[in-house]
Amino acid sequence: MPEAPKGGRAALPWLGWAALVLVLDQLTKLLILQAYQLGDATAITGFFNIVRAHNSGAAFSFLAGASGWQRWLFVALGLIIGAFIVWQLLRHPGQKLFSFALASILGGAAGNVLDRLQHGYVVDFLDFHWSWLAGIFYRGHFPAFNLADSAITLGAVCLIVDELRRSKVASAK
Repeated sequence: MPEAPKGGRAALPWLGWAALVLVLDQLTKLLILQAYQLGDATAITGFFNIVRAHNSGAAFSFLAGASGWQRWLFVALGLIIGAFIVWQLLRHPGQKLFSFALASILGGAAGNVLDRLQHGYVVDFLDFHWSWLAGIFYRGHFPAFNLADSAITLGAVCLIVDELRRSKVASAK
């Protein structure tokens, strides 16, 4: 299947999706910052709470206990990865699943980088918990996360699916 033309105009829908993810992420975090104090929680169901948590580390609070240098490391990594993703989107805008995945990751990463620049930490607020997770996570609570993290995860899953589809097509030839 021929690929769509390369360049800025063809990548605009994907950059627009990344911008929408960024805006929705920042809006939800702003609402949490306005309505909750650090550590506050509201039970929504028996397994889901809205909370206010701050993460100065990466996924699963990796390096959260470091002295502050990690903030700038994660900002720099986010900016480098973001630039690489934009470059890929400009080169491959016709690969729909691939571009959707990258744009989702871009929007999520930009949201978390913006948090680190504004606050020095990432604002997390989605708290899922099940008793069967108690052996893995404190009191069965999966680490709190946010919309940006969800978009990054969705993008990663879509990248895997895209690669599996490509591998299947390539092996069929």
